[in-house]
Amino acid sequence: MRDTPLSNCERRFLLKAVEEKKRLDGRQTYDYRNIKITFGTDYGCCIVELGRTRVLCQVSCELVPPKDSRPTEGIMFFNLELSPMASPAFEPNRQSELLVMLNRQLERCLRNSKCIDTESLCVVSGEKVWQIRVDVHVLNHDGNLMDAASIAAISALSHFRRPDVAIQGRDITVFSPEERDPIPLSIYHMPICVSFAFFLQGSYLLVDPCEREERVKDGLLVIAMNKHREICSIQSSGGIMLLKDQVLRCSKIASVKVSEITELINKALENDRKIRKEGGKFGFAESMPKERITALKRDEAPVEMTDVQETANEINILRSVSSPVLVAMGTAQVGEGIVNSWGLDEDEEDEPQTEDTKTDEVMVISDSEEEEVSLNLSSYLKVKLQNTNILQLIQCYTTKYNLFLKEINKAF
Repeated sequence: MRDTPLSNCERRFLLKAVEEKKRLDGRQTYDYRNIKITFGTDYGCCIVELGRTRVLCQVSCELVPPKDSRPTEGIMFFNLELSPMASPAFEPNRQSELLVMLNRQLERCLRNSKCIDTESLCVVSGEKVWQIRVDVHVLNHDGNLMDAASIAAISALSHFRRPDVAIQGRDITVFSPEERDPIPLSIYHMPICVSFAFFLQGSYLLVDPCEREERVKDGLLVIAMNKHREICSIQSSGGIMLLKDQVLRCSKIASVKVSEITELINKALENDRKIRKEGGKFGFAESMPKERITALKRDEAPVEMTDVQETANEINILRSVSSPVLVAMGTAQVGEGIVNSWGLDEDEEDEPQTEDTKTDEVMVISDSEEEEVSLNLSSYLKVKLQNTNILQLIQCYTTKYNLFLKEINKAF
């Protein structure tokens, strides 16, 4: 499924905003979106949120034979996936041009920069080494996937712990985390990618472009750098010619942004380490904000319970309620007494029932007589409503209804 293209009006609006140094989300030209790093319960799992762009990274390891050309070095493997869940433009099980470019750029940023000591991953020279696998899953695409993927990958690698091993002769024993503490990776530096989008043939540039800004860009420059201002890789795409001064200007901006992001990663790692050491709650579930349907948590409302009994006594004193009076079985009356408030005469006796219901003769009732019986019954009920109370009315209605049913049965 192809993504919906931008209309000419939207394109002109975005380019006009870039010329006026304005952006859709209110940022300045060199501003990054808010970055949030969250670590999971397992080592080596983290989610990075760059604005509305969300990336999940998971690091795993296994013992494998080394490469013949490098028998004493471990293996680094990177895999980036673009699922339709992130954007309708991504197709499953298909190597798109964007996916290939992101995978290559991530490998150049982390593997070719030698940020991880691969020789420390060797267990037995020429026989067994650790293979570190980095899986990056894009959860939501809102632009600048390269920066989010690089931050997630280096954060997960810094958070990862591999199992400890012991060698006895030719036997290799891998210890579980309960038996021995896992060992962190040896990381020399943290390379981080910073993306610059160029517009109108390189006349204007923006840092951290969003998805709509990426659609109208003319070129993209990605600089991978560490906090020591060492450039690890440079990737230019889009077919525009950049001057030397433009590249130097971008490298100076990237050095400032990389220092800020590196400090943010170190702070997130320190907070996670501190929480785990203190035995507190950690993981993705604890990072969700409260009062949302996904959190299932709400703060308890404070209720003052100190003067409840005094308030209840005051209410009883101000308004006294008489005890209920039993009128009949299953009924009760609460109020001023047993005075009838319905305007009915309680002294009136029930009308005697003189109908003979024990006759064995068969009666034939015509339609006119049946209507007369129903009219007599309805008029009788109206009279009883005016002259009897509720209990007498129910008893009388039940008796007359039974008589009426008997007459109908005899008739048929």
